[in-house]
Amino acid sequence: MLDKLGPILRENVIIEGRTYRIDHPGEADRLVNLPAVHAAVAKDEYMPYWADLWPASRMLAKAILHEPWTPETEALEVGCGLGLPGIVALSMGLKVTFSDYDACALRFAADNARLNGYADFRTMQLDWRSPPNDLRVPVILASDLVYELRNVVPIVAFIQRVLLPGGVCLLTDQDRVPSHALKEIMQNEGLAFTTKMMRAGEPGGRRLKGTLYRITIPA
Repeated sequence: MLDKLGPILRENVIIEGRTYRIDHPGEADRLVNLPAVHAAVAKDEYMPYWADLWPASRMLAKAILHEPWTPETEALEVGCGLGLPGIVALSMGLKVTFSDYDACALRFAADNARLNGYADFRTMQLDWRSPPNDLRVPVILASDLVYELRNVVPIVAFIQRVLLPGGVCLLTDQDRVPSHALKEIMQNEGLAFTTKMMRAGEPGGRRLKGTLYRITIPA
């Protein structure tokens, strides 16, 4: 499958003065022509958004750098795509599991982690709508998952089910339309959260505004 993605581009991503190297498909549009993706679209309206480096992932990467982490803390990146936030978490001493619905995304995330000098990590093919019963972690990292209204309830349910008491979920969003539902549902479910305005974008390019949600489960 990888040989059908076209040229692979390498980007130096600068986050708060730190440089991370990220490989990604140079012609992401090719993905929609692959038979496996056609089948996934027909089955579940799936789209391979993982192949782009979205501003919300840069926002999350920035937020991770400012958290007072305890080294060796287990962290799960959900919908990891190219893996930038998880790689930044590795650079902060966390033990990271990259998870995504798409096995091809996991391949890129793992290769990008190794590209940045990290070998001690795990990958997990995961549908956040039906996580394994024994999956529990103290840290969840998620960016740009709230792009469709139908995603919001499953994401909130996932956080409630998987995040350990005393844990934290950092979730960033580009203030897409469904974000109003995210706040409302978290409030209705009694989830404690704070919000912070974030900005991110490509160097020299347009900077976009978004929100960091810091969601916690009482110990």
